[in-house]
Amino acid sequence: MGSNTVHLLVVDAHRGAHPTPMHSEKIVLRLAEQITKHGELSKAGAQGLVDAVATAKKSAAELGCEEVMAFATSAVREATNSAKVLRKVRDETGIELRALSGPDEARVTFLAVRRWFGWSAGQLLVLDIGGGSLEVAMGMDEEPVLAESLPLGAGRTTRTRFSHDPPSRSELVETSAWLDEQLAPLARKVADLGEPDRVVATSKTFRSLARLAGAAPSAAGPRVRRTLSDTALRQLIAFISRMTAADLAELEGVSASRAHQLVGGALVAQAAMRALSVHELEICPWALREGLILRRLDRSNGTDDTAPDAWRSSSRERTGDSTPVDGSAR
Repeated sequence: MGSNTVHLLVVDAHRGAHPTPMHSEKIVLRLAEQITKHGELSKAGAQGLVDAVATAKKSAAELGCEEVMAFATSAVREATNSAKVLRKVRDETGIELRALSGPDEARVTFLAVRRWFGWSAGQLLVLDIGGGSLEVAMGMDEEPVLAESLPLGAGRTTRTRFSHDPPSRSELVETSAWLDEQLAPLARKVADLGEPDRVVATSKTFRSLARLAGAAPSAAGPRVRRTLSDTALRQLIAFISRMTAADLAELEGVSASRAHQLVGGALVAQAAMRALSVHELEICPWALREGLILRRLDRSNGTDDTAPDAWRSSSRERTGDSTPVDGSAR
């Protein structure tokens, strides 16, 4: 359950095998836009979440999933009525929805990237731009030594920094300077860890930016190497920052539901690359959902001692044993 969409991913998986996607469906909710001025998820937003979870549960059952795992990210975890909303979801759907912390998001996404690229990637620096937050993780192992989450998501930046469509020149300049300030402490932490051997980005925002900058389309398959350079991103921002959200939605590789936050996401990506002295990054097709599945498969053999507390408790409560997982819902 992300800030923009509820995404059901069904996989055929067992420990030691590649999690094979069998089905995927999305429901656009834009939960982050349903947060009231008091910080609560609105009644309409909460009911929309319940309905989306119920729909995903029904689809999972029809597709023969043996287990359903449900997790939520920043929009749900940051709502002041988060606990009440989670109880409502559980009571009305029977699904135990877990809100991941920001650092846990970073850790689990890092695991997915590490498994995708393998040990030969050396020290990894991983960036993930969501709707509500930016996650950054770095390390040599499967558990990163640095896992940070900042409230600098594409949607949040758009909502809080822009009042025009397209953004005015002053909004773009001021937002870039503000992002530099916000990222400075993180940049110092990353610098203390030394040079990364490989810089990788995940998320729809980075995939869309890379596609607009000339990377291969999704139809080319997940194993095609896709990159995004700082030069290409700078040129791209000069182009898309002059376009309305409606016009951006017409571009190949840009979904209509996220077009309005593309420029905000691009500025976050540019500021992160600038702060971390990254000139080029590689796009990884695996991210949070795949990381959650991999964690669950690791636990099927009782080997994972580094999973988040919410992950450990949710796995025990739902399974009570060590059967492999065949379905996942985020």
